[in-house]
This record gives sequence, structure tokens and C-alpha cells, in this order.
Amino acid sequence: MQLKIASYNIRKAVGRDRRRDPARILGVLCELDADVVVLQEADRRLGARPTAIPRNLIALETDYVVADVARNDVSLGWHGNAILVRRGIEIGQTGHIELPGLEPRGAVLAEIAGMTVIGTHLGFLRRWRHLQMNAILRYVADRPARTLIAGDFNEWSDIRGFDPWEQDFSILYPGRSFPTPRAIASLDGIAHGAAIAVQRHGVLRSPKARTASDHFPIWATVETAGS
Repeated sequence: MQLKIASYNIRKAVGRDRRRDPARILGVLCELDADVVVLQEADRRLGARPTAIPRNLIALETDYVVADVARNDVSLGWHGNAILVRRGIEIGQTGHIELPGLEPRGAVLAEIAGMTVIGTHLGFLRRWRHLQMNAILRYVADRPARTLIAGDFNEWSDIRGFDPWEQDFSILYPGRSFPTPRAIASLDGIAHGAAIAVQRHGVLRSPKARTASDHFPIWATVETAGS
């Protein structure tokens, strides 16, 4: 079974024109046509962190269901991280991973098609990113081969910065994804274990994606060994 996995930092649905437009984000998701999408900055930052994309709009305008990772009734995810899954694909156990940092950070996960899919938004400082990577690695220590991590990794270097993961995961940069006016950095990436093979990958740079957020969405088509 092949799955198309995507990651998208939606910037709380605020586009380059400084307008909050959830429908525009949903339009980009429909263009992506992925089976699983991990989102970053899916909830607003203050108060109870209400979702930036109303759940009813997701149900009406897309073929996605929301994985059960929120810890209240108003958020889409946890620490801004959410997972959307194409309707009809079974979602297994979900969970949360507390991450250390100077600011609140976390990761969310869902068991999907024999994989542990993790969505995260790592910190700005490499020292803290390494601590966060180690926290995720400890959480999946019994199953790294079938783990896929996707998100905004906040690493500006294409050749270094992933030391904690290099022994257990392959690091994939589908392409330069930030900022959308003139993408110069591959901040958004995927890390995957040995039992997961990447068939194709890329960055969606459509006109709509160019204005909907300051990040382009990335994607990869993957297959698990023995699936």
C-alpha cells in the first residue's frame, strides 16, 4: 500500500496578504491530494488555542477526517500540530510526545497503515532541536524502522543538524519550502525508518500555495516493507 504523506505549516491560516483565510488553506490541501497531512500552526496561539480551520469546513470542503490528537474541544491539534487522514483510511492509536524547549513544544502521532506517523514543529535553536529529536527517538525506540516524522524542522542547513536521528532515520528534504515569495530554505522535511521506502517526493508551489502561507507544503509517496 502506497500512501502520499504531506506536511504543511499553515501559519494559523494567515496568508502573505495578512488575511486569515481557512478556505484558501483547504484549497491547497485539495491540490495536494495527499492521504495523510500533518499540519503545523494549525491552532491559534493564545487562550484555549482555537483551531485556525473550523472542523465543519474540513468536513464540508475536503475528504479528510481529523485524527483525535486535540486535548480540548476547540483545538484541531496539540501545540499547533494536527493530523488529517483521508476518509476511509483507518486511524489506529494516537498519542502525544512532550518536547523540551524554551517555549512549549510537542509532537503528535497516529498509527496509520502499519506506520507510526509523527507530526512536529521543532524549535528555533539547534541545541533544543537536538533535545527534541532525542525525546521523539526515545518514544519510538521499539519501532524506529516503521516510524515517519514530518513537519517544520526549522533547520536551515541542508547537510547537518540531525545528528540524533542519523543512525535510525533517513532525512528527506523534498525541496526548498520557505519563504513562499522566494524559497531559499528547506525548513520542512521528513525523517523515516528503514522499513519505509520513498517512491517520489516534491514541493507544491502552486499560485494558491504561494499566497496561502509563508511555507510551501511538502509531500512524499511512501511504501512500507511487507505492506
